[in-house]
Amino acid sequence: MTIPTKIHASTGRPLPLGPSPTDTGFNFALFSRNATRVWLHLFDSPTAGEPTHTFELDPVANRTGDIWHIHLAGIEHGQLYLYRVDGPYAPAEGHRFNCHKPLLDPYARAISSGFRWDFSRSFGYDPTSPETDLSFSTSTNFAGMPKCIAYGDDGFDWQGDRPLNRPYHESIIYETHVRSLTYHPSAAVEHPGTFWGVVEKIPYFKELGVTAIELLPVHLFNEWEFQRRNPQTGEPLRNYWGYNTLAFFAPQNLYSHYPSDKGQQVIAFKEMVRELHKAGLEVILDVVFNHTVEGNQLGPTLSFRGIDNSIYYLLDDNRRYYKDFTGVGNTFACNHPVVRDFIIDCLRYWVLEMHVDGFRFDLATSLSRDRWGEISGNPALTARIAEDPILRTAKIIAEPWDIGGYQVGNFPGGRWVEWNDKFRDQVRHYWRGDGSISQLATRLAGSGDLYHKNGRGPNASINFVAAHDGFTLNDLVSYNDKHNDANGEGNRDGHNHNISFNYGVEGPTEDGGIEAIRNRQIKNFWATLLLSQGTPMINGGDEFRRTQQGNNNAYCQHNEISWYNWTLLKTHADIYRFARHVIALRKTHPVFRRTTFFTGTDIDGDQFRDIHWYQPTCHDATWDTGEKCLMCTMDGSKEETGAAADDVDVLMLFNADNVPHAFFLPQPPHPGNWRVIIDTSLPSPYDYYDEGSAREIQRKTTTYRVQPHTMVVMFSRWERE
Repeated sequence: MTIPTKIHASTGRPLPLGPSPTDTGFNFALFSRNATRVWLHLFDSPTAGEPTHTFELDPVANRTGDIWHIHLAGIEHGQLYLYRVDGPYAPAEGHRFNCHKPLLDPYARAISSGFRWDFSRSFGYDPTSPETDLSFSTSTNFAGMPKCIAYGDDGFDWQGDRPLNRPYHESIIYETHVRSLTYHPSAAVEHPGTFWGVVEKIPYFKELGVTAIELLPVHLFNEWEFQRRNPQTGEPLRNYWGYNTLAFFAPQNLYSHYPSDKGQQVIAFKEMVRELHKAGLEVILDVVFNHTVEGNQLGPTLSFRGIDNSIYYLLDDNRRYYKDFTGVGNTFACNHPVVRDFIIDCLRYWVLEMHVDGFRFDLATSLSRDRWGEISGNPALTARIAEDPILRTAKIIAEPWDIGGYQVGNFPGGRWVEWNDKFRDQVRHYWRGDGSISQLATRLAGSGDLYHKNGRGPNASINFVAAHDGFTLNDLVSYNDKHNDANGEGNRDGHNHNISFNYGVEGPTEDGGIEAIRNRQIKNFWATLLLSQGTPMINGGDEFRRTQQGNNNAYCQHNEISWYNWTLLKTHADIYRFARHVIALRKTHPVFRRTTFFTGTDIDGDQFRDIHWYQPTCHDATWDTGEKCLMCTMDGSKEETGAAADDVDVLMLFNADNVPHAFFLPQPPHPGNWRVIIDTSLPSPYDYYDEGSAREIQRKTTTYRVQPHTMVVMFSRWERE
């Protein structure tokens, strides 16, 4: 790029933070309370070893309160820049300023690319010194740092795009990684592993029937931060998932099919959102505000640590060390007023400027920790996010735990919804045969034990059986143990409590009997997930038995362990057909999409409760410990469901036993007979019937034989009264 030789510097203004375009150039504003000097450097290329211009900000003229600011007339959109910040280097007091280290602007909208980022040149201390982080490094490495991009008006045409604002009870979330989705050659897309690759899969998403795409982190991270190799192949391991953010406003360059010299990755992201919205698909971002890539006291100085360490991080009592509730060395001080404002600014940016529909907050319990690391009963940040007028219609989804705190059912802040790991674990236990029918019933009914007490409805529960973190659905029924050796951590990483079963062979098999039971169990999980009250989330690729070869923590695997092999769509066409049909079943019938909890009473006076639980004998369920069979009916009348019109009545039969059971069927409460929609014991295409061709059970028939490890769903009341 061409750098103008004449740049006029003036005082500038303190807000907004970050670079903001003006009629003549750009205003730059940076927060630092404890800094004593600040320099702004301009560069002409991403790998430049020296700046073309340097501006030292006057601590009187260029400072308002804690904000350092300057206006530069004569620079344009795409200008590259970095900061240096000086102040006390006193780790024992919580300060780690180092004027020799170039720093990224936390508010930068885009970061340059085109080289392999090396963190080893960014330590604020001397790694060779016996004093470790108490030592001080005097080396400067501009060439080894990516550069911030001053991003102005890109003129993007949103073509009238508006938020979709789909309610949770009408949502079906599909969780995926941008690269994994289309990087495999079998994806057959023009731009594999990119935001546009996601766009190319829109016809598939529409056919499957999902309503929202939840993307693993898309903010800037360094994929080369690890120093380990795959012990099996020798290839370098990468930060593949991206749960180690540095630049929270900047899209990941790796996911752009455009060059990134002037921030075109921002355009690539906007195009993806616009096209997904045109197809009726919401975009939810997985955001990681609980920690940053700078790690513990031995980590690099890249941005926040060098700008004002004592403000941005939770520090231990002796101030030298970091409180670590995240497992990666540090915890962001989310409820410090300055950090809280930073997070709100960031969320607003992604909603207002990038048009995203919501956020899933990784390790969200960290968002509720106070300055001392204690979990607050009324944290300011979570309430602020819930009540912020700009974010008011955005989906806000908590992963309601971190290393030191578990808040499922109790996540604070009003309208938050939560990942429900109790649904995951208890549904897994039930279908493995060592679970509880009472727990199954509670999860199927929307987890009222967790969400009714605080006034939320069943859709506060994000139901899932598998997610990016853990076994895929295929691996859940194919492996007894995790197989993470390729991660280079001696198979110590990843969860050990997987509640999985291999049915006789560890991993792939050609045994037809084992494959049959695996298929059946996968269908049981699909039907249970999609027909439970609450908001379902699908782990991408589970609809065609995607495997990670038993790896339940593929965070560092940029290879076929993580990539979706789309040939499996043909290999497991029966699973895909079944998944697509049960998704459609949920979308068609409001009886599965209630917005209020069941009461167990007969509201409409038809002698049929909104939900009724039975033993296989057709007597009321006794919830005996060790019982493996359960049956329930659900009234589909509009008075019971709250829908605009009457729906079908539903009968569901569950058998997690190793032997078949005869279920004595309750009589349908309205004219018409029960019709079998789903029987997971039957081979495709007989496992699922369209409603118009479903097998009818005559009223004189008293029993239905349910095979081992089988779920059966029946409907009645086909003729509207």
